[in-house]
Amino acid sequence: MSQCDCSTTKRGCARESETEDTAAETKRLRLESRCSMRSCSVDEWLEAFSHWSSPNKYRALNGLIHLCDSTLLKHTLEQIQLQFQRDFISLLPRELALHVLSYLDPEDLLLAGQTCSTWHMLCEDELLWKDKCMQDETAFKSYGKKSNLNIKNPWKQVYFTKQRIKHNWRNLDVAATNRMKTLKGHDDHVVTCLQFSDQHIVSGSDDSTLRVWCAITGKHLQTLNGHIGGVWCSQFDGSRVVSGSTDRSLRVWDVETGNCFYVLEGHSSTVRCMAMIGNTVVSGSRDATLRVWDIESGQCTQTLQGHLAAVRCVKYDGKVVVSGAYDFLVKVWSPEDGVCLHTLQGHTNRVYSLQFDGIHIVSGSLDTSIRVWKAETGQCLHTLTGELSMIPPRSFMEVIRDDAEVQ
Repeated sequence: MSQCDCSTTKRGCARESETEDTAAETKRLRLESRCSMRSCSVDEWLEAFSHWSSPNKYRALNGLIHLCDSTLLKHTLEQIQLQFQRDFISLLPRELALHVLSYLDPEDLLLAGQTCSTWHMLCEDELLWKDKCMQDETAFKSYGKKSNLNIKNPWKQVYFTKQRIKHNWRNLDVAATNRMKTLKGHDDHVVTCLQFSDQHIVSGSDDSTLRVWCAITGKHLQTLNGHIGGVWCSQFDGSRVVSGSTDRSLRVWDVETGNCFYVLEGHSSTVRCMAMIGNTVVSGSRDATLRVWDIESGQCTQTLQGHLAAVRCVKYDGKVVVSGAYDFLVKVWSPEDGVCLHTLQGHTNRVYSLQFDGIHIVSGSLDTSIRVWKAETGQCLHTLTGELSMIPPRSFMEVIRDDAEVQ
């Protein structure tokens, strides 16, 4: 190549380099100018951004993300998450919102109720908590019972009362918390019957006495002396105690003073069972009869005769008397006129226990079966079998001890 050509090439390269430097400097100045404009007019930039096409918006956002440090990215993420959050529960109709909330566990309902006032109102719905009670097999009769829980929703109150009782039975170490009290007073005699209220416990024994204890402190308050035979049954309404004994009598006591109001005599054998509603007591005896007493006056108002063997159990709802006896029979009586309304036949051995809710009668027998009857007609609705032997009522087995201690 000639010297002239080389000089021409060098001059061309120089001009190209100068052109590139000039373009770079121009671009830099233009960017600085734009950045200066943007730093002082963010609102204008945002206004312009809103009119850009989607591809340009994507490009701008990607560029901004690359320019942000971790703190700014974290702030951006929080703002983005808020944009995607929606309070769908508040937006739904009430019926649909409650249906969605019904799938939550009670613990989750409590947490959800703390979200906002709308959620709190929904989570306090009575029908919602009634459904939770039914799922937990809480007895319907628990509705409206008093509790020391400060909860306005009655079904919610029922649920938590039930859960607290269940927790205490399953987990509370009674001995460790010093809550167990042993009430001693009947010496070496068997405790045959037990009644209690919020304030008092009344125990009866085959030592011929009843004892009254403070249910809160366990302190012995009264000894009810008067029977000359073992006490086998009792009833307690909070202020009066009625006891039945092997001496064939009933006695009516004042629980506060220990005074005996009346001695009710008429049975010719052991008074084995009784039921009390208000001023009326119905007693069953081994003499195969039942007697209806007015404990306000101390008078026997009716004698119910019809059983052929000892009366073992009796229930009374204020209108109808139901009795079970060793003659394998269950009888339904009118206490007003002493008429036997129905004789329920079916058991093949002695009837030992009864339950009665005013509509249905449930009887348990030594024949190891349980029968359900309709009280109005005397019809046997169900026969439940499967027990291998007679099972004493659980409530009594928990309180009768061979060492005559009430716990």
